[in-house]
Amino acid sequence: MKVPYEQLETDTLNTLIEHFVLQEGTDYGEQEVSLSTKVEQVRDQLRRGEALIVYSELHESVHIVLAADYQPDDG
Repeated sequence: MKVPYEQLETDTLNTLIEHFVLQEGTDYGEQEVSLSTKVEQVRDQLRRGEALIVYSELHESVHIVLAADYQPDDG
């Protein structure tokens, strides 16, 4: 189930985004990118609808996923 990011409290959203960024392990090339920059990039993706916050009832967990990769959890 998709969760609108606007409905989350600011601290909760920040923690969720930071967890996603730290778990992602994305290679940003030769230039080091700060955590705060990565967090803002993900926040922008959420605003543009390129990323989604998803709650899985099956796993009782919340994740950020790319919109293109989203497949509803049927249970």
